[in-house]
Order: sequence, then structure tokens, then C-alpha cells
Amino acid sequence: MTLEILATGLQFPEGPVVFDDGSVIFVEIKSGAITRHWNGKTETIATPGGGPNGAALGPDGALYICNNGGFAWSDFGGLMVPGHEPPDYSGGRIERVDLATGKVERLFDTIDGHSLRGPNDLVFDAHGGFYFTDHGKSHHRHRDYGGLFYVTPGAESAHELDHGYTSPNGVGLSPDGNTIYMADTMEGRLYAFDVAGPGKITPATPFRAGRVVGRVDQWTLFDSLAVEADGTVAIATLINPGITRMDPATGAHSLVPTDDLMTTNIAFGGPDMRDAYITLSSTGRLAKMRWDRPGLRLNYQG
Repeated sequence: MTLEILATGLQFPEGPVVFDDGSVIFVEIKSGAITRHWNGKTETIATPGGGPNGAALGPDGALYICNNGGFAWSDFGGLMVPGHEPPDYSGGRIERVDLATGKVERLFDTIDGHSLRGPNDLVFDAHGGFYFTDHGKSHHRHRDYGGLFYVTPGAESAHELDHGYTSPNGVGLSPDGNTIYMADTMEGRLYAFDVAGPGKITPATPFRAGRVVGRVDQWTLFDSLAVEADGTVAIATLINPGITRMDPATGAHSLVPTDDLMTTNIAFGGPDMRDAYITLSSTGRLAKMRWDRPGLRLNYQG
């Protein structure tokens, strides 16, 4: 499988959303922008500021954004690398973007009375609600923990499902919608949560709701994820870069390598759902790869 580079010069792209017309919308975290790529060109369609991160289409056709509030940035030999909470941190929040006008609406910045620290990724269920992760926020000597949350259809309310994870990142649903998958970056682990109903989970133990699906033995960090049509979880992988494909039943895994140390996202599209769009973030590129089997079509993808 070979990477085709679609766009360069981007400001840490993430959160690709694939449309049926062949266009792709993604965020640029460093510049606080939302960008569309189509027919070889890129254009800015909204500027929420802060740190727009994960993105997904909702049942109303709007784009929903996890905004982490921003990062402090470092340059490592020409590579863009996000770091701690910055001096101009603008607060974590969930936003709705009208794609026709570019208007940005803030939906939530607190859940159950607690401020969101670094919302990261989201996925809509078949009922019109969505699950999202809060990655937390890192500081020089400590870290704010993150968790998994649910927003009800129509964004009428939101609640916490589980908290206390080191660095929740990618989130996705199994093909039957009965399992939520969550990647934890610093732990390099994939967790699974059993769905008991819309916005409800069955705890795996009295102490933690998620069960460990698997992890990579060597030092590897997990980022966002997508699910293949057969249920395999495809996890964007940092440091030992590429896409880690993990069997949700056994935890067995293999790596499809890439050339960017911060390979952060994968999303599927195309008529046969075998076009994999991958963000190569530290080098500011959007890439496309023909996958060897189809990805799972998301709810409301179109």
C-alpha cells in the first residue's frame, strides 16, 4: 500500500472527514482552522481558533468539533510537535460548525460541572448522539486526566461515562454499534466499552468501565482511530509511525508503516470505502492510500 500526498504545508492536520463527492474536510490544530481539500486545492472554511482536533458530521449535516483549547508548539528539526497547555489556552469545548456559512457555535465547555480540558475525538451513533474523548492537558510537572463522554441527540445534554484515563484519544464504534473503542495515547493501549444503550455502558470492573483490548510492546503512542468493515480497529500510531491494525477479539496487531513520526488520523471513504485518508501531522501533509479491505462507513457520512 503506497501513500499518495494530496496536500502539503498544513499546520498540523488532523480529524479528516470524507465526503461522497471526493472532498475532505480536516482541522489544522496549530492555526486553529478548518480546511477543505477538493480537486487538488485547499481552502479555509472556518476559524474556531484554539485547537480544533477531532471532527465528525452530524445528522443535521453540520460539522461537530472537539476543540482542545490549544497547545504550546515546538520545532524538532523542522517537525511540528504539540506539547503542554499554552499561555493563551482558550479552554476545551465542543463546537458545531455550519458548513454553509462557517459559523462556529460553542455547545459545551463543562460536563457535570467540570471544565473540559482537551476534547480530542468524537463519533456519532445511529441514534444521533455522539461519544467523545477528553485527552486532558499536560503541564511541566503534572497532567490533567481525561475521560469518555456522551452527548445526547440534538446536543441537548451531555454526561461523563468514565474518567481517570491518562490520555484518551481516538474513539470509534464497532460495526454493530455495541462496542466503543478508545485509544489511550501515553499508555499505547486500546480500550473497549460495552454499550448498554445510547449513552450507557456496562462497566468492565467495579474500578474501571473499559477493558483492555491490546497494546504494542515497544514504546509506541496511539492517536486517533477508525474501524474497518470487518471490525478490525485501525489506530494511527506515533513514534513507530503508521497505522496499527488490531483484532478486537484477540489484540493481535500489525503495522502499516508511514514516514511521519506523528501519523495521527485515518478515515475511510470512496465508492468502495477503500480510500484511506491519513494525516501526517508533524510534516503538515494530507495523504491517501488504497486500503486492502473496506473501512466502516460512519453514521451520517456523506
